Amino acid sequence: MFKKIPFIVILILSTSFLVLALHNNINYSSEPGYVGTTVCGMCHKKEDAGQQLKIWQGSKHSQAYKTLQTEKADKIANEKGFKTKAVNTKECLKCHAIGYDLDASLLGKKFKVEDGVQCETCHGPGSDYKSKKIMKDRTLSKEKGLIIYDNPKELCVKCHNDDSPVFKGFNFEEAWAKIKHSKPE
Repeated sequence: MFKKIPFIVILILSTSFLVLALHNNINYSSEPGYVGTTVCGMCHKKEDAGQQLKIWQGSKHSQAYKTLQTEKADKIANEKGFKTKAVNTKECLKCHAIGYDLDASLLGKKFKVEDGVQCETCHGPGSDYKSKKIMKDRTLSKEKGLIIYDNPKELCVKCHNDDSPVFKGFNFEEAWAKIKHSKPE
């Protein structure tokens, strides 16, 4: 009888761990996951953080996915030769949202594709750098995956370019002034 006890204990502990992991939606992938704007915004809404969440909320980036749900967007997609609605067209989504083509295991509970062009679109998946302890250390946060561009124009022009049907004549300096969200010194 006593030989069965360790087996039963191991079985119970293993089952408990599995249930806990599934319940907490823990991502055991070696690939970092996306946590969503809600998670990022917990710290980045404060004044000492430059009210970065508020800047994003007031930007067209936060509405980018919603624009794909309009008749105008469907008309543009159709004119480009796509047979699907803009909101279902990968070529449109690539600039208007993130996460639409990712494995669900990489998307946290609070992540929403509908948030459009959000924090992690530019700064990379946040699961490994989201904690306050890591974010307080700029070097460590970058080591954990935070992307900060020395020249953000390089990133912006991937979508804001002459190939885009609505961004002809994109003026980076004007656009950057509207979305810039540096942390105050």
